[in-house]
Amino acid sequence: MSYTSTFKIVIFGDSQTGKTTLTHRFLTNLFKEDITMTLGVDFHLKAIESDGEMVKLQIWDFAGEERFRFLFPSYIRGANGAIFMYDITNYGSLAHVDDWFEILDKEINYKLPIVFVGGKTDLMHLKEVSTKKAMDLAMIKGADGFIECSSKTGENVHKIFNLLTKLILKKRDSH
Repeated sequence: MSYTSTFKIVIFGDSQTGKTTLTHRFLTNLFKEDITMTLGVDFHLKAIESDGEMVKLQIWDFAGEERFRFLFPSYIRGANGAIFMYDITNYGSLAHVDDWFEILDKEINYKLPIVFVGGKTDLMHLKEVSTKKAMDLAMIKGADGFIECSSKTGENVHKIFNLLTKLILKKRDSH
């Protein structure tokens, strides 16, 4: 199998938002409840087909804990796309959105395709962040897409990575 491109995707956001379970669900199509906290960054590879092209995704799952945030600038360099993740059941998971995007703006001197993702839709009865509020914030931050998902049920998980890959391909092909 030959790949036309390899793209670096960074997943970021506060801790406990579901970044690792999202990554695990995308890679294995399984939900893993007992995920250990990410220390620094986890790195994964997955090949997908997008618009008739075979592409390899390098997925960098970045730890959300504040004590690791100083590492974020070095991990996002060279990224082709990013996923910002928050937890729909925890309004506080949006508390540091400005900090995360400030680092992006400082470190990336090009328009990085970003998908804003609200995780844990299987817990809709505990929802604290309205879809409209999150979509408005995504627009303000200049995100290129917005999706709510559930790593537990698998709802929209592949859609996130497919959308981001299409956005990256579109950006690449427009240059």
